[in-house]
Amino acid sequence: MQDKLAGIEARYDELERLMSDPDVMQDHQKIATYAQERSGLEDIVTAYREHKGILAEIEDTQMLLDEAESDEMRALAEEELEGLTARRDELEATLHTMLLPKDPRDAKNVIVEIRAGAGGDEAGLFAHDLYRLYNRYAENRGWKTDLISANETGVGGFKEVIFEVRGKGAYSRFKHESGVHRVQRVPVTESQGRVHTSTATVAVLAEMDEVEIEVNQNDLKIDVYRSSGPGGQSVNTTDSAVRITHLPTGIVVAVQDERSQLQNRARALSILRARLYEEEQRRQWEEQDESRRTQVGSGERAEKIRTYNYPQNRITDHRLGQNFTLNAMMDKADLDPIVDELILRDQAEKLQAAEA
Repeated sequence: MQDKLAGIEARYDELERLMSDPDVMQDHQKIATYAQERSGLEDIVTAYREHKGILAEIEDTQMLLDEAESDEMRALAEEELEGLTARRDELEATLHTMLLPKDPRDAKNVIVEIRAGAGGDEAGLFAHDLYRLYNRYAENRGWKTDLISANETGVGGFKEVIFEVRGKGAYSRFKHESGVHRVQRVPVTESQGRVHTSTATVAVLAEMDEVEIEVNQNDLKIDVYRSSGPGGQSVNTTDSAVRITHLPTGIVVAVQDERSQLQNRARALSILRARLYEEEQRRQWEEQDESRRTQVGSGERAEKIRTYNYPQNRITDHRLGQNFTLNAMMDKADLDPIVDELILRDQAEKLQAAEA
């Protein structure tokens, strides 16, 4: 582990030198690439340097303990050594986790797609509740959200809503929301007080850059049309809405919420790249052995991941097999207790695989 950490620190120092090189500073693309790589290494280098400092302090304190001439000095040295040893062990565990294979998409912005499933109007209302939950959760973490498109129902719900979340590490946490969400509650439209079960599907896509996913323009069929709002009302009087069909895969993306055709086209291409990447990941995943498909957070769209039981004030995450208090989580938009557990479970599985 020490050799690997030393190599990471050396690369970090090299990036620092490169970014201060006058010739490199003229190339904005290179600077951006180096800065992104350095940012990805910063946390582990900081922890490694603290670990090296702690080891040096432990050595010095051990020498003081060996040379102590009084019981008081010996007791002080032993107390300090105990604290330093505990911190060393903590840092080593942290560094071990940091060295685990990471999803290269974790730091990216995300595109979240929520679609009403079984349950009619109640499913649309539940989709709206999830949209509100995710927006508030993003706000709590200091991330920005931007609505891309929405297909509303007549009772205040969504048939489909797509939005973007921008912020460092957004994908690392939102990716655990992919799958089928189920709600059990008495709908507002239910006159006899019966509990209904409805579903909504959430897809979380990492936003991909053009250089990461290249789209052949000859593979695209692009249609433009007039944007329309709820009830068929015209949003504007120009053909600014854009529908892009990727001919090889049949994937269709339509965006109309931006002010101009150019902006809608850029948005649609961004979503298309994200969906194409996800499709390729899914294909590769299906080629792998069955044991890997059972991993926590696999993100399979058809996977039922969570049930929101309102009568019993309980959220059950089926991947963890754990229950959480529904009101507290929904009222505060605090998904961290669930997401943190999923991340810990994922890390534990990776550690086990690395040690096997």
